[in-house]
Formats: sequence, C-alpha cells, structure tokens
Amino acid sequence: MSTYNTILIERTGQVALVTLNRPASLNAFDTEQRQEFIRAAREVNADDSIRVVVLTGAGRAFSAGADLTESAGASASDNRGQDTEDLLNNDYKPGVMAISNAPKPWISAVNGAAAGVGSAFAMACDLTVMADDAYIYQAFGAIGLVPDGGATWQLVHTLGRKKAYEIMVTGEKVRAEKCEALGLCNRVVPSAELVEQTLAWAQEIAGKAPLAMRYAKESVQFATSHTLPDVISNEARLQHICVNSDDSREGAIAFLQKRAPQFKGH
Repeated sequence: MSTYNTILIERTGQVALVTLNRPASLNAFDTEQRQEFIRAAREVNADDSIRVVVLTGAGRAFSAGADLTESAGASASDNRGQDTEDLLNNDYKPGVMAISNAPKPWISAVNGAAAGVGSAFAMACDLTVMADDAYIYQAFGAIGLVPDGGATWQLVHTLGRKKAYEIMVTGEKVRAEKCEALGLCNRVVPSAELVEQTLAWAQEIAGKAPLAMRYAKESVQFATSHTLPDVISNEARLQHICVNSDDSREGAIAFLQKRAPQFKGH
C-alpha cells in the first residue's frame, strides 16, 4: 500500500479500512485530501485481494465537508463560480465515482458529523453503519450554497423528491436513528463500537462470492434509472456471467457437499 499524508489505509484479511485523517479539521476536505482520496480509492479498488472497503473518519467526525479555510481569502473579483465548478468536477466527482463504480462493496462507518460534501461520500457507499451519536447534515444552505458531490442524487433516490428537498432546505441534522428509519443507513451501533462492528460486518460480507457482489451492485445502480423490462434484461446479462463462473460451480458443489464455499472471484 502507498503512504499518504491525509488518508490511512489499514488491511485486515480481505477488508481494507480507509480513514480520512485530518482529525484537527474534522476531516474537512482540503486539496491534498481530495487528491489523495482519489488515489487511495483507486488503489484499493484495483487490489483484487481486497473484497470489501470500509470508509471512516479519524477523531470526532466522519467529515465536516469542504475545508472553507482554503477559499477564505478569495476576493470578490475572483472567478470563484468557475473555480468551484472545476473543483467539483475534477477533485470531488472522481472520488465519489471511485466509490460508486468500484467493483466491490464500500461501507461507510459514520462517526460524528457527515456534513456537506462529506455526507456525499458517506451516502455514495453501498452500505452505511452509523454511530448512535452520528448525523448527516446538508450544511450547504447555511452558507448560501446547494448540495453537491452527488448529495442531491443520493437523497432523492433514497427519500423521494419532497423529503429530500425538506432536508436540503431546512438544514436538519438527521440523527442516526432517523437515518436508519429513512433508509439512509443500514445499522446504528454504539459509538465506541462503530469501527469494530463495521469491520466485523465487512469480514462477513467479504466471505460472499465477489462476482455476485459486484454484479448485484451493478444491477442495483442500473435499476435506479431504467424501466422494469430493461432491468430484467440486464439481470439476465449479469446472471449469464455469474452462472458460467467458477464461483457459481463452487457454490453448487459446496452446497451438495454441505460445506462452506471457497469463492475466488472468477
């Protein structure tokens, strides 16, 4: 594994723990962390021996969002609108899409605040575990901005148009228990056990068939924007890949032999 200044990567078996590591700034994304996260995400995604990735934040927060101190000195005459558009497309989008397009599941372990664009990274993960004192916060409106980093897409697809808009415009800090009820997270656990329990779940998931996990993720994403007939056809295409795999044959043999399957990911 490469070394980073603002990201930690730790490996336990077939699970990688990726930690946003700027705790003094509540893991707010500065230039270095944005760029390092892209590299780190691509690194763990490319490693076939890693089957599940857990994403969390060091210290008291998952991420406070963008590091506003970087732009605090910008003058009114600066072309900040264009700069921001380039920043979102070139620095944030690749990181979020590295999670979304990963050929393996990502699980966000949300501690404290997942605010602003930090919430977009948390929600982009395929599964989410939240500490009982954690919350998701669309902080954008408080500084006259709109949600970015794909937060709008995540909220609308999870909550529907009206509830998503309510959370965006009211700036509600959506606490973990409510997030679970709304479908914004899968599990809520005691804060002190967040990483431990998330890693245990990740290890359990890592024992599943990698191809099945990969194509189930692809199928879910396809289903969010296509019709039922198209989804059925896409499922058929993906099932053809899976049913002809070594893992599928191993699964069938293991079932008949009444033993745990040994999946290899091919």
